Amino acid sequence: MGLVSALVSPALVSKVLPVTDVSSLPDRVRLRRGWRYRSEVAARVGLAAFGGYALAALATAFLSLTLPMVRSEAVATATLISFAILAGAVIWVFAARTLLLAALGLGLPIALLGLGLWLAFDGASMGPPA
Repeated sequence: MGLVSALVSPALVSKVLPVTDVSSLPDRVRLRRGWRYRSEVAARVGLAAFGGYALAALATAFLSLTLPMVRSEAVATATLISFAILAGAVIWVFAARTLLLAALGLGLPIALLGLGLWLAFDGASMGPPA
């Protein structure tokens, strides 16, 4: 018997980590739970990928027009910031309690950035690039 197995006894593990026995559930219930869980994870992956991309793209466009810099520097800065925005969006989607909250948490900033981009694009001067 090794040192680790002597230190970590099954009785100690069962006190720290409660073991739930799912073998008593019917197979049909276990399959349905698995299907629902997998579909929710797949929906979150899709929301994180497409919603996060939309949020990052709109933020890049908005910041490119509104940052008070030379246009080339503003675009480069906005692009760098968009990577952090995309990472934050993915973290938010998987940290939200429900899929609806995750969608609302991305939908509201997307709508606000879209409105801000529309207003900023309307007032932006389209002169020669710097």
